[in-house]
Amino acid sequence: MILFEKAFQIVMNTVRALGVEQVSIDKALNRILARAVTSDMDIPPFNKSAMDGYACRRGDILNELTIVETIPAAYVPQKRIHKNECAKIMTGAIVPPGADCVIKIEDTENISVNSIRYKMKTISKINICYKAEDIKKGDVVLCKGEIIRPQHIAVLASVGCTSPVVACLPRVGIIATGNELVEPSEKPPESKIRNSNSYQLFAQVLDMGAQPFNYGIAEDTEEVLDAKIKKAIAENDVIVLSGGVSMGEFDLVPGILKNNGVKLLFEEVGIKPGYPTTFGISDDIFCFGLAGNPVSTFVLFEIMVKPFLYKMMGYDYMPYKITMPLGKTITRKHTERESIIPVAVTNGEKVIPIEYHGSAHINSICRADGLISIPVGVKEIKEGTIVYVRQI
Repeated sequence: MILFEKAFQIVMNTVRALGVEQVSIDKALNRILARAVTSDMDIPPFNKSAMDGYACRRGDILNELTIVETIPAAYVPQKRIHKNECAKIMTGAIVPPGADCVIKIEDTENISVNSIRYKMKTISKINICYKAEDIKKGDVVLCKGEIIRPQHIAVLASVGCTSPVVACLPRVGIIATGNELVEPSEKPPESKIRNSNSYQLFAQVLDMGAQPFNYGIAEDTEEVLDAKIKKAIAENDVIVLSGGVSMGEFDLVPGILKNNGVKLLFEEVGIKPGYPTTFGISDDIFCFGLAGNPVSTFVLFEIMVKPFLYKMMGYDYMPYKITMPLGKTITRKHTERESIIPVAVTNGEKVIPIEYHGSAHINSICRADGLISIPVGVKEIKEGTIVYVRQI
């Protein structure tokens, strides 16, 4: 058995980056940039009005102003603003030469059809967005390694990057093992349960932007498992198996992985849940063998597999953590492993452990806001202690 920190370091140190590809902007959401994006123009590309009003000279605002032109958006001004002149202007339109402010339309009154007067004594804002004040031509607007979120799509569009270069998506094959499993569409007979792990893992992979492929249930026989694993190795970059990795008579996964050229780097991790976690590599594949209980599967994916897959795509994943006081004392008998506890945030801004009946109790995760860790050797964390909550 090795400590989780050591296992995590081993996993992350084996990462091999995938290739890159160009995708259209409408397919770029949640992809990870493999090349920085620079702007091909100044933004704004001209001095533009921040509102509907009148463009004029600040020195003239107490005088009657003659309207010499109307400037809608997408129109190039034809006249220069001189003393005691103004141009009626719309939001987003080009500020004409000679003008150094825009007075709001609601702060003016009409003197005649062609002239206005400013009703205020002073102008507090000039209401002009200056050329290149947001972005200069050649500026890096998005960095290599960033995840493209909806707001980044707007930036890509603004700078004309319609085909960003992104990391290729890892193909992740998912296999659930166990004679006791049936598919969710079936009513399980006595002694069997529905396969939830495959669908949970599929969703977790999909949620983080990689490509999941469900290979279904593999019975606990060497022939069936070997065939499933061979197929998954041939078609994927990563395999995630659930079940079949413990010490029982029918826990065949580690041996079959070895027979398929996979070198196992560890088979037991000092963490609860998730003790029988297995990880192996070959020239062609990375293999995670996770415990069959669904909470173990969920937790180990979140804390180990997800950071690994992100790093394959060039993204340095850092889970969002908050610090909060513990609302209830947590005690445990065994301290040789790190414990991961699902917790909920209370209205009183404390965290309390979710009622948790063990690693098969998947419903506990549904009610959890995050996870906290009890380190090796610690028997108790007292109420009021400030803890780090890893959000999920």
